[in-house]
Amino acid sequence: MTELESEVLPLPPRYRFRDLLLGDQSFQSDDRVQVEFYVNENTFKERLKLFFIKNQRSSLRIRLFNFSLKLLTCLLYIVRVLLDNPEEGIGWSHIFWVDRKTPLWAVQVSIALISFLETMLLTYLSYKGNIWEQIFRISFILEMINTVPFIITIFWPPLRNLFIPVFLNCWLAKYALENMINDLHRAIQRTQSAMFNQVLILICTLLCLVFTGTCGIQHLERAGEKLSLFKSFYFCIVTFSTVGYGDVTPKIWPSQLLVVIMICVALVVLPLQFEELVYLWMERQKSGGNYSRHRAQTEKHVVLCVSSLKIDLLMDFLNEFYAHPRLQDYYVVILCPTEMDIQVRRVLQIPLWSQRVIYLQGSALKDQDLMRAKMDNGEACFILSSRNEVDRTAADHQTILRAWAVKDFAPNCPLYVQILKPENKFHVKFADHVVCEEECKYAMLALNCVCPATSTLITLLVHTSRGQEGQESPEQWQRMYGRCSGNEVYHIRMGDSKFFMEYEGKSFTYAAFHAHKKYGVCLIGIRREENKSILLNPGPRHIMAASDTCFYINITKEENSAFIFKQEEKQKKKGFAGSYDGPSRLPVHSIIASMGTVAMDLQNTECRPANSSKLALPAENGSGTRRPSIAPVLELADTSSLLPCDLLSDQSEDEMTQSDEEGSAVLEYVKGYPPNSPYIGSSPTLCHLLPEKAPFCCLRLDKGCKHNSFEDAKAYGFKNKLIIVSAETAGNGLYNFIVPLRAYYRSRKELNPIVLLLDNKQVLLQGPEHHFLEAICCFPMVYYMEGTIDNLDSLLQCGIIYADNLVVVDKESTMSAEEDYMADAKTIVNVQTMFRLFPSLSIITELTHPSNMRFMQFRAKDSYSLALSKLEKRERENGSNLAFMFRLPFAAGRVFSISMLDTLLYQSFVKDYMITITRLLLGLDTTPGSGYLCAMKITEDDLWIRTYGRLFQKLCSSSAEIPIGIYRTESHMFATSESQISINVEDCEDTKDVKEHWGIKTGHHRNSCSSDQSEHPLLRRKSMQWARRLSRKGNKHSSKTAEWISQQRLSLYRRSERQELSELVKNRMKHLGLPTTGYDEMNDHQNTLSYVLINPPPDTRLELNDIVYLIRSDPLAHVANDGHSRKSSCSNKLGSGNPETRDETQL
Repeated sequence: MTELESEVLPLPPRYRFRDLLLGDQSFQSDDRVQVEFYVNENTFKERLKLFFIKNQRSSLRIRLFNFSLKLLTCLLYIVRVLLDNPEEGIGWSHIFWVDRKTPLWAVQVSIALISFLETMLLTYLSYKGNIWEQIFRISFILEMINTVPFIITIFWPPLRNLFIPVFLNCWLAKYALENMINDLHRAIQRTQSAMFNQVLILICTLLCLVFTGTCGIQHLERAGEKLSLFKSFYFCIVTFSTVGYGDVTPKIWPSQLLVVIMICVALVVLPLQFEELVYLWMERQKSGGNYSRHRAQTEKHVVLCVSSLKIDLLMDFLNEFYAHPRLQDYYVVILCPTEMDIQVRRVLQIPLWSQRVIYLQGSALKDQDLMRAKMDNGEACFILSSRNEVDRTAADHQTILRAWAVKDFAPNCPLYVQILKPENKFHVKFADHVVCEEECKYAMLALNCVCPATSTLITLLVHTSRGQEGQESPEQWQRMYGRCSGNEVYHIRMGDSKFFMEYEGKSFTYAAFHAHKKYGVCLIGIRREENKSILLNPGPRHIMAASDTCFYINITKEENSAFIFKQEEKQKKKGFAGSYDGPSRLPVHSIIASMGTVAMDLQNTECRPANSSKLALPAENGSGTRRPSIAPVLELADTSSLLPCDLLSDQSEDEMTQSDEEGSAVLEYVKGYPPNSPYIGSSPTLCHLLPEKAPFCCLRLDKGCKHNSFEDAKAYGFKNKLIIVSAETAGNGLYNFIVPLRAYYRSRKELNPIVLLLDNKQVLLQGPEHHFLEAICCFPMVYYMEGTIDNLDSLLQCGIIYADNLVVVDKESTMSAEEDYMADAKTIVNVQTMFRLFPSLSIITELTHPSNMRFMQFRAKDSYSLALSKLEKRERENGSNLAFMFRLPFAAGRVFSISMLDTLLYQSFVKDYMITITRLLLGLDTTPGSGYLCAMKITEDDLWIRTYGRLFQKLCSSSAEIPIGIYRTESHMFATSESQISINVEDCEDTKDVKEHWGIKTGHHRNSCSSDQSEHPLLRRKSMQWARRLSRKGNKHSSKTAEWISQQRLSLYRRSERQELSELVKNRMKHLGLPTTGYDEMNDHQNTLSYVLINPPPDTRLELNDIVYLIRSDPLAHVANDGHSRKSSCSNKLGSGNPETRDETQL
């Protein structure tokens, strides 16, 4: 080692570290060489070329000067003609010689000399090796004709009166003008000038033709009748317009020849110019032109960026955007890369939209197109994804690039972005408002399983409506449903509100109840001035302040409401106990009269025993003639008397007292945050989790493993009904389906098993992706299996007969159909088949196009469905944005289209809080202290409350819950179907009973019965054969034949469609080794209709099986402060009985 070190030579001085830092002066002075760049531009010719040609601004000045010289020469020619006084008589000398005054000659010579020198200089600078190309240019020839003769006259005075066609300089002026406009557009970076240039060229060409013809004919006619300049101009206009009066005509052949030449030139040049102009005009119509800068600075506009614009998307946006009064003066600029669709073009030609909607064909990735749309002056930019693409990830990537491009070009323009996949959401986190389609879709479908028709509730809330739909219908439910659909979410500062100002310093629950009782508005949440988070139902401990922003549900916002106080005071003075029927009233109804009968039973607000219900009838008021009383809502919360104290003692106490079998299963679950999120940006939600992650093999429902041998849903022995989700792939969006159903505020004993039915080919071969299984393996009772909804065996294996809800998610692979609206064809037919096979199953279907929901649960001969179809058409003609709302599947929450939530993004432009409130309702976000959406069912024990207003008081006083609506189901007799006829016949003992039963059936169904019999071709054909045989044989063997025929006919009647389907299902179940008992218990509940009533009036009567939507306060909101003391005191009051959980009212 020492030898090697000794051999290493020291570095030379220039490579020493000190020299490397300080530099070696000798090295710099000896070896460094200074290099000059662009020395070729230092020559005199290059400098001239830079000034006259290359530099945009200087060349623009040169061309402007040249253009002015040419116009001046044309003007001097006119002056010379006007001063000229030719001698009388006809002679050819008048053509070659003119009278030119000396001062005029001097000016013309000076201009000609300048033009000649400029032309020669530019020819020298633009010389590229071919001198003939420069000489034979038309512009160079014209310059020589108009300048060289004047220069010659300087040296040869007799030629000073020689005629020189100076009027030809008009063509040089036209050429200079074109170059000047091009330089101008190049200097200001304007590229969309082709149309302007072409129009300018056409106008200049016409002017030059007319001016050349006028001057030429006038000069040549000096040898003839000596026409004036004005008469020559008149002749040219008459001739070029093809009118030809004939009062002025050229007399000599040179002028006649000139007219022929000019007409030929016009016939060649003008059509070419017009053709180019028309082509550019058509292209401009396709591309849409520009949005003017002046309009952008004086008017307000928003920009809509889409990949492809369909008529449904356009009308949804325009109807929702212009539904707000303050947006009527806004312009909408549509920026789309594709050519305008025929239907879109037809709609945009309607005067209602043509004055406010501007279509621009262009890309958001090009700054020129963003400049055309004046994006930097826009009030907002909406970027929508193309959900009809098969590859939704690629569609998201395009949306992300558009959002980046707009943010880069106009950083101050508010962005409203729609994204499809949740994993792509964090790329556009900088946007002001983002709506993730799959997040909202799956959370809404999940809530549909535990809170029926949540999709309908949210859709109605985010659509703008006046509540006038269905008001002319004879059906009571349609009028009430249509009226309540006009409710929306509004906001107001409490200090400025007449609704809520009087409740300052009171509890939130007190303000919510009394505002609903007095004004009919439903207060659902608040936002503190110092805190930007919105809290839904913060609970009775929240004290209202004047600076709070209140969010409430009402038909219209407070600013548009009228208050009638005088008539209410008269009613109070009279002590009138009936309903108030004043004009234009808010729904105060009979609530005022009921105030005197409310008893002050404060003792009922304490924690109740476990065997009592929150809506239980008070024992002391349950007898006698007096109406049962409800405790009043306290102005300030009494922490010792609030029922939500047992909301926190739910999980740890109620399972402790269960049986050993239940306890062993329930105690396996723990509360916590899911350890693995499948994508970035998912909101953390406290959930029920397994203490240890389940092995991936145990997640497979239809295949056993070493941990268990179960191969179907029956073997697992689930205590609760299943929720089955049919999806194409195990996408990250399914995570948002599971989380709301496993949230911490749901009772453990009511958790429904979830089965994911996946039918993608990759899933069939390899199973779901590893990261997805890693995300769901921590949730209890979540399984997956391979299969499709059109395979009966798959449905039976996943336990469809033990399921309450089947969710059918729209398939991505079917979205790009040849015909747009056929994208839902396969889904609709498969769901219709399941609707027949499993009639009691609640099937929740997602469709691509909302208009296709009319095919769900299709009944071809149902007169009621046809009446609903006519009602929908009538509402659409009246301009309703919710024409589809009366379709029974939508009203019942059985069908949903994600495009219905597009309005959520549009409404955010006016209501920036709508996305936040919707995410809180759906459980996508969990803000500390904010409540959540749940539901309770009205049973027979709860009917003593009688009205919705009293229910509001009961919930506010006992459990601090805020009801926001009702899901009501009514029995309804539809037109009799084949299966119903045959089942009715089957229940009778003989043919006579059958005939009597048909007669007992309602009379208006008789026609449908008879018509439906004809739908059995086999039955009808055999009946005709039997009739012919009987007519031939007469009475021979009449008794035996009649008996045999009646038996055969009865057996054919009894073999109904329903029985055939039932036998098919049972046979498949036997083949798969599944018991058929569960299928026998399935009943047909198809003769019902359901609908949603948002914020109904307080005097609305409650009905049996009504499901009430509630916003329940967060049970963990005040745990840190007083949770322990409340929990201990409540447990002492409850004693040893079974504690009732906060999920008593949950469906």
